[in-house]
Amino acid sequence: MTKLSLSIAFTTGLLASSLLVAPANAQALQSRYWLEASAYWPDIDTTVSVTGTGGRVGTDINLESDLNLRDRKALPAFLAGARLWDRVTIIGEYYALDRNGSAQASRDITFDDVVYRAGAQVDSSFESDIYRLAVGYSFVRQENLELGASIGLHATNFEATLSGDGQIGNAAIQTQRRKRDLIAPMPTVGLYGGYAITPRLTVAGRVDYMSLSAGSYDGSVINTEARASYRIWENVGVGAMYRYVSYDFDVEKKRWTGQLDYKFSGPAIFLQAAF
Repeated sequence: MTKLSLSIAFTTGLLASSLLVAPANAQALQSRYWLEASAYWPDIDTTVSVTGTGGRVGTDINLESDLNLRDRKALPAFLAGARLWDRVTIIGEYYALDRNGSAQASRDITFDDVVYRAGAQVDSSFESDIYRLAVGYSFVRQENLELGASIGLHATNFEATLSGDGQIGNAAIQTQRRKRDLIAPMPTVGLYGGYAITPRLTVAGRVDYMSLSAGSYDGSVINTEARASYRIWENVGVGAMYRYVSYDFDVEKKRWTGQLDYKFSGPAIFLQAAF
């Protein structure tokens, strides 16, 4: 079973468990405003290709195995939410994942018309800034139970850089540096749910997804998470969650023509203030 299917199964299980009867006076589901800071420890897999204006087809480069970018890294994430009306909520989230690597190429690599020959030392970096906004409507809204649907935007700014001794056409090999960036705004639809096991202990889950072919993009994004939180004081809670995020894009834009396959998943711990 894949990480995605495990994450969806866990999230679905949490949503299904919400149909059970829970004790009264659940704190977390009654909050009107909440702020959250988390430490995320994902496992990362990134494949990119960039075809340059000269028409040389870019190589599918796995940045972790081909260029030695770290496949795990701790990163902070920040989330804010508000209950606008009894059944309407809005959340915004931001986190960034930046990595650098250096490796001796084990094969010829073409990136943006530059060929880095096997044996060349190639320095690389990959940066992503992720912004998520979602507005939800709870079609089930009880003191200890909430189930709803959401619409939102999952916008990500990607930047990939390669540098090393490379060749363009028949020119002499010399130091070449190429950088490409891409802003990928994707609308999403989703489901979410929360269930208070006790007044202090709450489990929750959500799935946001979109597959879209429009203009310069053809691809999909999915964000799933499952979490448990405990209110140590009335307005302060701690918790843990598991998140899976996947991007799969074919792109034809001036600043990036090629493919991007970007996945990360793993656990996080968080501190929450709610009022």
